[in-house]
Amino acid sequence: MKKTRRPDFWKKDLVEGKDLRELTTLNLGPTHPATHGIFQNVLTLDGEIILDTEQTIGYIHRAFEKIAERRPFYQITTLTDRMNYCSAPINNMGWHMTMEKLLGIELPKRVEYMRVVVMELARIADHIICNTIVGQDAGATTPFLYVYQWREKIYEVYEEICGARLTTNMGRVGGWERDFSPLVWERVRVIQRDLPAVLKEFERMLVRNRIFMDRTVNCGPLSADRALAYGFTGPNLRACGVDHDVRVADPYSSYEDFDFIIPVGQSGDTYDRFMVRQQEMWESLSIIRQAMDKLDGMKDKTTFRADVPEWALPPKEEVYSAMEPLIWHFKIVMGESEVPVGEVYHCVEGGNGELGFYLVSDGGRTPFRLHLRRPCFIYYQAFPEMIKGSMLSDAILTMSSMNVIAGELDA
Repeated sequence: MKKTRRPDFWKKDLVEGKDLRELTTLNLGPTHPATHGIFQNVLTLDGEIILDTEQTIGYIHRAFEKIAERRPFYQITTLTDRMNYCSAPINNMGWHMTMEKLLGIELPKRVEYMRVVVMELARIADHIICNTIVGQDAGATTPFLYVYQWREKIYEVYEEICGARLTTNMGRVGGWERDFSPLVWERVRVIQRDLPAVLKEFERMLVRNRIFMDRTVNCGPLSADRALAYGFTGPNLRACGVDHDVRVADPYSSYEDFDFIIPVGQSGDTYDRFMVRQQEMWESLSIIRQAMDKLDGMKDKTTFRADVPEWALPPKEEVYSAMEPLIWHFKIVMGESEVPVGEVYHCVEGGNGELGFYLVSDGGRTPFRLHLRRPCFIYYQAFPEMIKGSMLSDAILTMSSMNVIAGELDA
């Protein structure tokens, strides 16, 4: 019986000299625990060696940019939660700062330092998730279970601030909806005090562990030139040896007042990505410590937002008893606050890199256009190049170390 060959679309150039009938097609995703999200990679394998991969995204595309064109500005905060939900407060703050840039709002120092504390806690939570999962995917379950509980302690801080844990909807344009309670500061100090010992123990378990190093060193490497060509930012770019950080390159929220280093790697492999995020957690703890010291040294202990009554909901008891707060409440809720015509771009250093908001306003009650620069969407395109020629098990680790978040990838 004559055997038929597969159709021409099976990329002959990738398998030159191979009988195409000996190759395997494997679906990695969209529902697979190792993808950590809903997206698909169709792998072409020769045994366990990856010859090619084709990506499919959009499984949880929710059209955030289009939805934003029909929502009052203050309601867009809830959309930003649902991008990188591992560090949602950074997304929230980024959107608020974009609006403040358009409106020309200057924030008091105390408000900016409060934001810094929350954003760095969110960065630590994001990196805890990524690095413990890298350990888990390499077969180290104990570090994952041991360190992951500290994400819960950070979520308890979120919960005390805003009532939510994951999709936080935290803060408001102009600052915060209310001042932090004493319990917030108490929980932050507990994290400051106890987390360093946990991180040291975590590093003792993995950083020089021979099995872990064998699995991660030279796994999914990428050169600095290729990373820049793809548009990488954040820890994945710094792991390639490029010391770019938005907090330093284009400071916001008074980050210029803080002393911290930018960790960088050399080879851009899984091990370097792990180590960069690990060191960034130490730097975040240092920034939080500095912010707490600055807050403790301030005479002002009560300010929690700028004087922008047209954007900050007044206390409910005042709404019930006075005409002016009632008017402001009505205008804010109905989306009647005045917004100038213009366009702005503002970016923050998110958990995965430069998270940007490009906003075009025509003076109406909703954005004319909103574009989101989502780091996951940009760097996921490099995944095929990073895994070709490697083994299937290496692809899993590479994906984990890139920290691809499906909510941010698809938006």
